[in-house]
Amino acid sequence: MEISVELLKSLFELHDGVITAKELAEAGFTRTLLYICLLNGWLIKESHGRYVLADNQPDEFRMIQNRSEKLIFSHGTALYLHGLSDRVPHELDITVPQGDNVSRIKRDYDNTRFHYCKKEIWGLGITEATTPQGYTVKIYDHERCICDLIKDKKSVDTQIYSQAMREYFSGKCNPRKIVKYAREFNIEEKVRTYMEVL
Repeated sequence: MEISVELLKSLFELHDGVITAKELAEAGFTRTLLYICLLNGWLIKESHGRYVLADNQPDEFRMIQNRSEKLIFSHGTALYLHGLSDRVPHELDITVPQGDNVSRIKRDYDNTRFHYCKKEIWGLGITEATTPQGYTVKIYDHERCICDLIKDKKSVDTQIYSQAMREYFSGKCNPRKIVKYAREFNIEEKVRTYMEVL
């Protein structure tokens, strides 16, 4: 198999900029070819069994989420992707179900902050958003983000908290949906207070 930069680029585009050793093998890349690509500096090993193009600035949101289907961007990171916060996150907030082992991801990405939630509510409000580089990732919807903020108020930056609450309750508010979510989080009374005040 002859390797060309164009072939590599098209292959990586199909896989959102990150490709696994298995996917490379399925595309006809032997271990020897993979080694040649690494040796020539065309590919970089991103993490165990995962590769990115050397001349391409990979999308960090996509790279991290590709590590597990259970990683959902939440809190400040989701607010930023929704446009409810203008602060670019220095740490990426990720929610996973309680009991999930994310130690390897924490080790590989020190700019991540993990939040754990009960498995029953982990899937509540999952939607998709586009990253600044144009990739699609899974995040929590507006209502879930607001409930997470209220629930974790003590650990949230005051400015992010205030801006998100103002933005949401002054225009993007879906009263029925947020009250439904609030019941799941046992914060219905707090949410109703915010709805009245804001």
